[in-house]
Amino acid sequence: MSHRLNKLREKLEEKGLDAILISQGENRRYLSGFTGSAGFLLISEKSTILATDFRYAEQAKSQAPDFVVVQIEGELPRWFPNLISTLRVKKIGFESSDLSFSTYRKLVAIMGEKSEKELVPTEEFVESLRAVKDEEELELIIRAVEISDTVFEEVAPRIHPGMTEKELAWEIEKLLREKGSESVPFDIIVASGPNSALPHHKPTDRAILSAEPVVIDMGARFKGYSSDLSRTICLGNQDEKFGKIYDLVLSALLTAIATIEAGMAGVQADSLARKVIEQGGCGENFGHGLGHGIGLAAHEQPRLGRGSEDVLAEGMVFTIEPGIYIKGWGGVRIEDVVVLEKGKVKLLSKARKVD
Repeated sequence: MSHRLNKLREKLEEKGLDAILISQGENRRYLSGFTGSAGFLLISEKSTILATDFRYAEQAKSQAPDFVVVQIEGELPRWFPNLISTLRVKKIGFESSDLSFSTYRKLVAIMGEKSEKELVPTEEFVESLRAVKDEEELELIIRAVEISDTVFEEVAPRIHPGMTEKELAWEIEKLLREKGSESVPFDIIVASGPNSALPHHKPTDRAILSAEPVVIDMGARFKGYSSDLSRTICLGNQDEKFGKIYDLVLSALLTAIATIEAGMAGVQADSLARKVIEQGGCGENFGHGLGHGIGLAAHEQPRLGRGSEDVLAEGMVFTIEPGIYIKGWGGVRIEDVVVLEKGKVKLLSKARKVD
């Protein structure tokens, strides 16, 4: 973790901060290796402190040997002021998107107006570091991708008319676990027929029928790192409409894979695929962004979508997932995980794109 801490300290100096309090779970794990569900990191130029309660104290010592583990009790305002009083720091950053405003107010009140310590809100401070994956992280993501690829290849032949969305979702989840996945990073989506027009449909007891689109969206998690895979299938004979929509989405996906480059903004990458769908007459039916970063969280930086100014850089891992959704008929989404390598997109997902 030392190189990650070094990068964080460089950023602290750049932002004029003496220390930062990390409360967000994935950020805590990224910087320390600690996987417990409760705890805080306090990192300065010379100090690395992990504060957690009795339940996780021994686990923290084992997983984060480079940190001084402090056992705490109660809410943050109860112990934090005493902890920072021992450190020679003045400006202390905190994760404003994770720490509640109520807790912040209590801390300020306890510290008092005359305190030399100042709490400074930060946004996506660690998340921006997490966006670029190191070699170890990439290996773990690839393993997660391999699991989801394998599961799709095994489950696809088992899908048959009459099988319900819930039954298929459960079959996928069981296989993911059997193939080595930890808890799934997000709820599995199985959306058939008209339901496939809903990008985040929750599986129901609806039976899958022949000659209709079935969108499957699933992910595996391996040692904390996630994958994300979407495929659309059609049992039996495909009608002309399905073939046309599927080919259009596939063309958008392949265009993005071939033309996205390092240095592009997320909005530029999104437009490469969006133009293909617009030219096919379905622009209004592609209502979400092209993709998102993936790692310790299923959705993280960078964001590829309209309005995104995130700049794509070497080592970033993200999804490319164009889709077309038509109310009353259904939808098609195809999603792969990719990495930017030597300035170009390298495909990590290998599962066949069933059509």
